Amino acid sequence: MSELAFFKSSHSSRSENCVEVADLPTGAVIRDSRNPDEGHLDVSHREWTAFLDTTRR
Repeated sequence: MSELAFFKSSHSSRSENCVEVADLPTGAVIRDSRNPDEGHLDVSHREWTAFLDTTRR
C-alpha cells in the first residue's frame, strides 16, 4: 500500500484521530492515520460514492 497516495481531510488536525484515503480506479482504500501499517479497508466505487454523498448532506 505504500505506493498509494494517501491523504487526510483538510479539516483534520494533528491531535485528532483521523483516517487517510487513497483513490483507486475501482474505489478507495481507507486506513487509520495513526497506525497506517495496521491494515486498510478497500471499498468499491459505488460504496465510496454513497459514503461521500451521505456525509455531504
